[in-house]
Amino acid sequence: MDSQHRRARTGRLAFIAVTVAASAALASGPGFAVGAVGDPPAPASAVTPVPGVPPVPAVTPAPAITPDPVSPVPVTPAPVTPAPVTPVVPVKPVDPVVPGGLPAFGAYLDYGPDGVSRMTELSRWLGNADLRVGHTYLPGDRWSNIEGRPDFLEAWADWRTKRADRMFVLNVPMMERNEDHLSDHQVRFLLRRAAAGQFDEHYRVLAKRLVDLKVPDTVIVLGWEMNGTTYSHRCGPDPESWKKYWNRIVTTMRSVPGQKFKFDFNPTRGRDAVPWTQCYPGDDTVDIIGMDSYDQPSGITFDQQIKEPYGLQAHVDFAKAHGKPISYPEWGLFRNGDNPEYMKRMLAWMDEHKPLYNTLTDYCPHGVWQCSDNPKSSEVYRSVLFGRTGEPTTEPTTEPTKPTEPTTPPTTPPTTEPTKPPTPTTPPNCSPLQLGDWVEYWLGGKLCLRFDWYSRNR
Repeated sequence: MDSQHRRARTGRLAFIAVTVAASAALASGPGFAVGAVGDPPAPASAVTPVPGVPPVPAVTPAPAITPDPVSPVPVTPAPVTPAPVTPVVPVKPVDPVVPGGLPAFGAYLDYGPDGVSRMTELSRWLGNADLRVGHTYLPGDRWSNIEGRPDFLEAWADWRTKRADRMFVLNVPMMERNEDHLSDHQVRFLLRRAAAGQFDEHYRVLAKRLVDLKVPDTVIVLGWEMNGTTYSHRCGPDPESWKKYWNRIVTTMRSVPGQKFKFDFNPTRGRDAVPWTQCYPGDDTVDIIGMDSYDQPSGITFDQQIKEPYGLQAHVDFAKAHGKPISYPEWGLFRNGDNPEYMKRMLAWMDEHKPLYNTLTDYCPHGVWQCSDNPKSSEVYRSVLFGRTGEPTTEPTTEPTKPTEPTTPPTTPPTTEPTKPPTPTTPPNCSPLQLGDWVEYWLGGKLCLRFDWYSRNR
């Protein structure tokens, strides 16, 4: 996703509205509290949102890389003599884990160590829900960062190894200068060099580092959103060379002893620049078929997102035909603003189709916890996932209930852990008064007017 549209805003209602509304309600007759009301919408984070593909940690910048000249490119079939590459023997793909119960989930919160620490805070906000998926991105500015510097990966590896059932998801670029807006001609030239094996060694280094850090089962989201135009590792300029390059990377990384990597082929929803099926490199080098699915373009309904060409249903059908589990590495709000209908439908879609994992992109304009722009969607996300541990539960027949205890912003962990909200009950012969969420919050619940109040006071 492009890094843009970041903003934050907050608002509060005047307390006097509470006092006036409560006085009016109480004046009409005896009242009863009929259920606790949750806290106000999730506050904005005190941290600055990070981009879809995060910035590089502070290091001494490398000299600028001058693009390969375009004019000298020969037109003969083999314009560049590839560097000697040690042949690798294809390794059988790792058997994918078949998801059971409810989907494993998490969120992209930050690219570095802050992303790890915020997972604990997000879990508290969700009633101690079990966030089993950690997600980050390797910077795509230069090859030394794509190789995965140990100081960048250590915090994530430490989080992953603390529990056997956790999953570490790592987006890995296929080209340096990945967001430099290279022309199609430049990308085509680079893809042909890559297909000849000139960049294999960078991925051998990355694989060895992941194995050495004891995260050999990392999910590698390689060359994500390849069907679009944002990244230099896009497929459109030369799909055949792109597929050969993907296969070389996977074969190279699988050749490292001790590896158990799972490779996630992850286009963006819809046709975009090219149909993503034209980029599919084959079943032997793909373990998971993912999809990035944001609420866009403007005006589109969720049903249209399901039915559009190369949309959600096509994704599920394609993965089933190829015997692969699905995933949603990136999803969230976007062009349609605070859209609780999208949030409710997307969560229900994932519960129905059971992806191997999903991770919400949690910064503005996409998120619900570190972004205060989407309070209605935040309420839906929190109520659906509140206290979720991965065990199947019966679906509620009414609107989800808010948690009973307000929680603190992400930067200040709460002193007490919230409990799962009780289901409110209404006393007999009693009609709830609609006073609005903020009045009810300050009153501690809804007020209920007894039908027989007049007869009981005669």
